[in-house]
Amino acid sequence: MKNYQMPKDFLWGGAIAANQAEGAYKIDGKGVSLADLHKYYPNKSNAEIAEEQHKGMSLADVKVNLEDLDGYYPKRYGIDFYHTYESDLELLSEMGFKTFRTSIDWTRIFPTGEEDEPNEKGLEYYDRLIDKIIELDMEPIITILHYETPVGITLKYGGWNNRKVIDLFVKYGKVVLERYKSKVKYWIVINQVNLIQFEPFNSTAIPYDTVENYEEASFQAVHHQFVASAQLVEYAKSINPEMMVGTMMADCTAYPYSCNPDDVNLALRRNRMQYFYTDVQFLGEYPQYALNYFAENNIRLEITEEDKQLLKNYPMDYLGLSYYYSQMVDASKNTMKPSSVTPNPNLKANPWGWAVDPQGLYNSLSQYWDRYHKSIIIAENGFGMYDKLENGQIHDEYRISYLSEHIAQMKLAMYDGVDVIAYCAWGPIDIISCSSAQMEKRYGFIFVDLDNEGNGTGQRIKKDSFNWYKKVIESNGEFL
Repeated sequence: MKNYQMPKDFLWGGAIAANQAEGAYKIDGKGVSLADLHKYYPNKSNAEIAEEQHKGMSLADVKVNLEDLDGYYPKRYGIDFYHTYESDLELLSEMGFKTFRTSIDWTRIFPTGEEDEPNEKGLEYYDRLIDKIIELDMEPIITILHYETPVGITLKYGGWNNRKVIDLFVKYGKVVLERYKSKVKYWIVINQVNLIQFEPFNSTAIPYDTVENYEEASFQAVHHQFVASAQLVEYAKSINPEMMVGTMMADCTAYPYSCNPDDVNLALRRNRMQYFYTDVQFLGEYPQYALNYFAENNIRLEITEEDKQLLKNYPMDYLGLSYYYSQMVDASKNTMKPSSVTPNPNLKANPWGWAVDPQGLYNSLSQYWDRYHKSIIIAENGFGMYDKLENGQIHDEYRISYLSEHIAQMKLAMYDGVDVIAYCAWGPIDIISCSSAQMEKRYGFIFVDLDNEGNGTGQRIKKDSFNWYKKVIESNGEFL
């Protein structure tokens, strides 16, 4: 390992999402996305906020939040990246970024999802953004859907469990693939396609009170996302065979609590239902263990023969993986539900309960590589923490420690043969938290002077981790 050297063309960089950074709510024809309904609750604890996310939204919640003029909805404002992207990207370039991942907001292109023609103003913004990324010698990695489904699709169609949404999404996807076919090589179709039980409304756009069997509706929604993804792979290859179209998973695999066979067996069965998503999208068919799970849990999916053929013929090219923490399951306490976990007594957690486990990244990368032998982009990895601004400086040694140890484990996995082609630190500039809608849950190398309610100057300030990551990139991972 001590003689191992990273590939010279390795893509060091970072990742954000349009809905957490851009702001510019309803500007230049933008419609309302699911993220624009995410309200900030100042009086709720981190645990209570997480529980709200796991629950999702009712149809009444959707309608109330859509019309609410009093509450604060941070993702409508972000960090104003829509207007500051040039200077923000230049700061990332100063660190030496080789790649930058972001998303295209569906509602900037088709505001309700149903328009016959795309919104040219929205496309022109992404023209400028992508051109700037390329001008700064960064490889763009573009996510087509990152929790930005138009709310009109929820109100009219009930969400992704309606098969009609496939055509609406594919129409949008084809527009952006065609527009940027000569500029963007790496595409992620759907962000964290497996998070239907952790972020159900964000993922599926289904209000929980509009269906009888929410788990069934969620898996039907995922099936439609599988089909839409395969259709976009087919289209991408027809217009530019060099395009790489990937799927993306949030790592939700789990350790057994002990060597008790019951714990080991539960971890195995839980992990298989995480690999289910990539089994379908890489291997091209529904595995028997998943079909058994559906039958045992009264889940009946509508899957056509044409769907099966599409999935078989157009698998995804690579895996995008987000990794933040590891999980553990105890058969005496936990169930097959992904959010049912037991705290690991060997690990420390951040204030949001995310257990810090660098070796878990090595484990996850190795398991995915051994199973599929598909190239991997680490699409997200980062440490959310309260940062303290003192005398104009932020000393975030805790972030440096977290990232250094995770990069070391990534290198170890690569030494063992895993083909990792990019590392994207999450939120390289502070943005709104996806899960909590907080600004104070910060990940960045660059501090943004805004609080949870949007107050502040918006000034950008380099943290200690800024210069650290710059040295990591300059040394191609030798300096950690």
